[in-house]
Amino acid sequence: MAVLSVNVNKIALLRNSRGRDFPSVIHYVERIISLGVKGITVHPRPDERHVTKKDVLDINECLKSHPGVEFNIEGYPSREFLKLVLAVCPNQCTLVPDEPSQLTSDHGWQIARNRALLADAIASLREAKIRSSLFLDPIPDLLDEVQEVGTDRIELYTEEYASRFGAHEENLVWQKYSDTAKRAAELNIGVNAGHDLDLKNLARFLEIPEVLEVSIGHALVVEALDQGLNSVIKQYLEITNC
Repeated sequence: MAVLSVNVNKIALLRNSRGRDFPSVIHYVERIISLGVKGITVHPRPDERHVTKKDVLDINECLKSHPGVEFNIEGYPSREFLKLVLAVCPNQCTLVPDEPSQLTSDHGWQIARNRALLADAIASLREAKIRSSLFLDPIPDLLDEVQEVGTDRIELYTEEYASRFGAHEENLVWQKYSDTAKRAAELNIGVNAGHDLDLKNLARFLEIPEVLEVSIGHALVVEALDQGLNSVIKQYLEITNC
């Protein structure tokens, strides 16, 4: 069983395109939770092109009425980002190696090049009792470096799996993820996953038993346009057995 955490960035992006609070991010957070989802994810970026600092604060306030729902904040560990995270104290903070101009996350951390940055950020999160997670490519040998910086979890960057799903390389690529997850578990590091997972490819990915949480946003919103939000959330919860 894996926890489904819904990323609401695309709801905020749609709202921002019209300059008023419609659709309301909080309305959809409440609606998603009412359908049985136990996690909400946001990735605030410096230019606030989708989720804003105010959204983060508002969602955090909203979730105080839903103690069974976890809040996960993703982002590059800049001083301003960590200041926001430490002010909010979410359940989890996922550190990603995004440059400010990046359209979306597209690679995991190079731990050796960023060891001091990551170790300091993770220490700050631990002191605040916030679970830490590092965005990571599916490379088992990286787990020794991950262990050195002391993170609680990794989030496997799943674009490679999603892009190979249904192709002849699928099993080979899936095995890379499975091997990485297994190695993480051996080191007592939890395993999350996210990026381009959807209703078609998620069940196969979750044959990896170590996966604790999946974060899904873009695909879920697109699927909801076709099928309706209630139906899509129900299908995801069935796949994750939540």
